[in-house]
Amino acid sequence: MKAHSTVESPLGSMLVTTNGQAVTGIYFVGQKYGRDGVDCGPASPGDSVLSEAARQIAEYFAGNRERFELPLAGDGTPFQRRVWKALGEIPFGDTVTYGDIARRIGAPRAIRAVGAAIGRNPISIAVPCHRVVGANGSLTGYAGGLDRKRALLALERRSVDLHLEP
Repeated sequence: MKAHSTVESPLGSMLVTTNGQAVTGIYFVGQKYGRDGVDCGPASPGDSVLSEAARQIAEYFAGNRERFELPLAGDGTPFQRRVWKALGEIPFGDTVTYGDIARRIGAPRAIRAVGAAIGRNPISIAVPCHRVVGANGSLTGYAGGLDRKRALLALERRSVDLHLEP
């Protein structure tokens, strides 16, 4: 059964959704391509999948978790799922380029399509799209906002200040 809960993080509220068996979404509230909870089933913070996701999100932001161990079920096209799988293979604290991801999935000329798929990643943080940077190392694109991307990368480099500028 679909359900959702809101998790507070140092970077703002996050909406976590489930299909009853797996996490289907982790979104910063108000992010581009995000959800608003309306079509995500009832609020159910006591749901076991949602509770475990909330626990792991808190551990991540506390600097005590480098890899999420959650059942994930992001809804997307086969191409998007290939891209998201490649994102999950980026080591904690590392960054790769959009071109690197395109090559990893066997589509080296599909850099723009890779970027579009990354932008539609429904499972922020657990599927670490924030670890993808421009070809020159610049911070480009993040549905949750570049300030959050910068903060997430700083967290993973252990040079942390997770408070966004007002």
